[in-house]
Order: sequence, then C-alpha cells, then structure tokens
Amino acid sequence: MPGPLTSLKILDFSTLLPGPYATMLLADMGADVLRVEAPDRMELTRVMPPHDGGTSTAHAYLNRGKRSLGLDLKKEGSADVIKELVKDYDVVIEQFRPGVMDRLGIGYDTLKAINPKLIYCAITGYGQTGPYKDRAGHDINYLSLAGVSSHCGRADSGPPPMGIQIADVAGGSHHAVMGVLAAVIHRQQTGEGQFVDISMTDAAFALNAMSGAACLAGGQEQKPESSLLNGGSFYDYYQTGDGRWLSVGSLEPQFSSRLCDTLGLSEMKSFALSQNPEHQQKMKAALKEKIAEKSLVQWQEIFADQDACVEPVLTISEAAEHPQLKDRGMVIGVDREDGTEQKQIGYPIKFSQTPCSAKHVGRKLGADNDAILS
Repeated sequence: MPGPLTSLKILDFSTLLPGPYATMLLADMGADVLRVEAPDRMELTRVMPPHDGGTSTAHAYLNRGKRSLGLDLKKEGSADVIKELVKDYDVVIEQFRPGVMDRLGIGYDTLKAINPKLIYCAITGYGQTGPYKDRAGHDINYLSLAGVSSHCGRADSGPPPMGIQIADVAGGSHHAVMGVLAAVIHRQQTGEGQFVDISMTDAAFALNAMSGAACLAGGQEQKPESSLLNGGSFYDYYQTGDGRWLSVGSLEPQFSSRLCDTLGLSEMKSFALSQNPEHQQKMKAALKEKIAEKSLVQWQEIFADQDACVEPVLTISEAAEHPQLKDRGMVIGVDREDGTEQKQIGYPIKFSQTPCSAKHVGRKLGADNDAILS
C-alpha cells in the first residue's frame, strides 16, 4: 500500500541539508515532492564527494523520491510558473533568508492569495523575526547560541564538533515536518492554510530539554561533565584494550549491579549509586582501568547476554550490519536511473498499513522539466 501522505503535494525550494532532509521524510511517507532548483547555480550536495556512479551520495539520498524542476527564479516568467503550480499544491517549503521569496515575487502573501489553503513553511537559521533574522550561520553556530554546546564535551577541552548536524536535522528538518503536518491537520478541520516559521536556533534551544529545565526552573547552569548524563557520572564512554570504545549507560540499580558483577567490581556497587562526585569519579576510574584490559570484541562477547545497558561504539558500516538494524530494515536498496540499486539508510518510522517507500535516488537537475512545464 502507498504511504500515508499520498494526498500531499509539496513544492520544495530548499537546499543543502535541513529542508531536503525534511522533504525526503515527507516523500518517503508518500508525498509528491517537486524540488525547484536554479539550473545555473550548482548546489553543494550535488557535487560533494564521495560519488557513486557519477552522482553525489549525499544528493542521491537526500533527494530520493522527488522530482526535479530546473528554474531560474530571477528570470522573467519564472514567478508565473510557480504561481500556476501553486494552485495545485498543498505545501511550500523554502530555506532562503527572510524576504528573499518576496523579492522574487513568490512570497507567502502572494502565493496565499492564489491558494488560500496553502501551508507555507520557511526554515531559517534564526527565524523570521529578531535581530539575527538576516544573519548567516551554520549548525555549529546555532548549537552555540542555543546553549547546547556549552554543556557538551569535556571540561578541559571544550565542546566537540559534532559528527552529525544536530540543529539542521533534529532541529530544522524534524520540526519542519512536525509543523507542516500539524498545519495539515488544522487545515483539515478549518480549511485554512498558514505560515510555519522554523528557526534552527529555536529548535536547538528546545532540544536542551532536561538541561534547560534544570537551568531555567532550577537555577542550575549546565557545564561539561557536571551532570548525570554529560560525563559527570560513570555514564560515559571507555576505551578498550584495542583502542575502540564501549558505552556504559548502567544508571539504574539493577543495571549498575549487573555491570559491577560482570566486571568483577562488586565492591563498587555503592559508588555507582552514590550522588557524591568523588564516588562517581572513583567508579569511572575503576571502569576505565578494567575496560582497558580487553578488546571490544571480547567485551561484546561478555555482555552479549547481560542486560546491563553496555554496548559497543560502532562505525556506520558496522551499525549497518548489526542484527538489530538489519532486522529493522534500516538499510534499503533504492533504484538508480539505470535500473540498479544504491544502498541507503532506511525508514525510521514504521507504519503497519501504509509503509514508507522510495521511488528512486535523487534525480538529475531538471529531469522533470518537460513533463511539468508542458
């Protein structure tokens, strides 16, 4: 059966990661996504390495299942094309700085006048209002201003550059999808479209969750290695004898007790449960010394049947082969234009009646121009 969003038609003006990731999720769930790109300004994700069969792997993944319209929005007549298309579309998603779409003649007010039921979602670094609304930024900047970076990393080395784009994806992409779908429900009830303003900095600030609550309501400013979950306790990563890493999250009494017994550290059980920072540091020192005695594979074998919240730090290729992720179908084959398949990350949301699917990898720029413009 088709995905749950087959009734939605989306015009996608976004670039790079946040918007394209959001519209990929919507396309996976069945939405008809038409990506509008400038034919004379190559986007980074189309050319960035590595490549597979001459196509950037980033582009092939982020734009799977979408059609492509090459259109210079600054060229005379382009706005008329969009105005005609928007009559038949439900959602517009764009990622320009505030005011750009207005200057191109296709801003929210203009398109809303043509299609009053239109849902228009703008993803920006800082939002449509405020003193930073026109300021440039990247994921690392949004995380910094949102307070996230201040309590990550180590006390002596500062915040780490993250391996994933947290503000872009967990912030911009996921909140954009939630906002759009909430607006769709509202439209079903009222017949009204609306403007959805997504700030990646706002979303990153909201991700502080428990740390933010502790600071704002409890007066406890969060710092690196100062709380239960950011390195202030034995809940941490430990290097194995072969230079790999093991994650230990055995916080609850039943798990910490099992951890200590398995490692031959039964005398440390009271330290594991203690709120005393000195006791926690002694527990960490004991774990560091003990875990360094064996290789990662050896620890995996030891903890294979132990329900103790201890797991190996895997590479992406190792994670793709892990039996849990394989069983969940988290690596899929997506059709290329030549009939072969490319391995890609699968669908994190599982529907019992309307499963996600990907029609094809990201298409060549303007691949659907003839069909759309005719």
